Amino acid sequence: MVKTYDPKQMAIIIGGKQASGFADGTFLNVALDEDAFALTVGADGEGMRAKSNNKSATITLTLLPTSDYNRHLSDLAQADEDSNSGVVPLLIKDGSGRDLHSAESAWIQKRPDAEYSREGSPREWTLRTDNLQTFLGGN
Repeated sequence: MVKTYDPKQMAIIIGGKQASGFADGTFLNVALDEDAFALTVGADGEGMRAKSNNKSATITLTLLPTSDYNRHLSDLAQADEDSNSGVVPLLIKDGSGRDLHSAESAWIQKRPDAEYSREGSPREWTLRTDNLQTFLGGN
């Protein structure tokens, strides 16, 4: 059975507003900061694993320079810098599949570099969360 992935079906909602204007290529990267388990092997070869309870993650969103969503993210970053009020919920859902990522608290870690070119340079936003719930269910 043939299945279809449609990037237009990606719902990326940060602070209650849905993103649009994604750059070409990789426009979203969700990366957990730590492995789920760490392995330690003793001198005699016996192994043990230690569970990490660290659910922090880095989310990178790449937008066209013309995307109105750049303003929304700039407003969140500025609000956070001015009054510590830029911590917002995050939801990422693949509408053409079953992948789901969510966090009650996410914030702008780094604003994009201001780069300009003849073709228009994409804007790469870095967000962080301390507790990402993630499910990779496939397409």
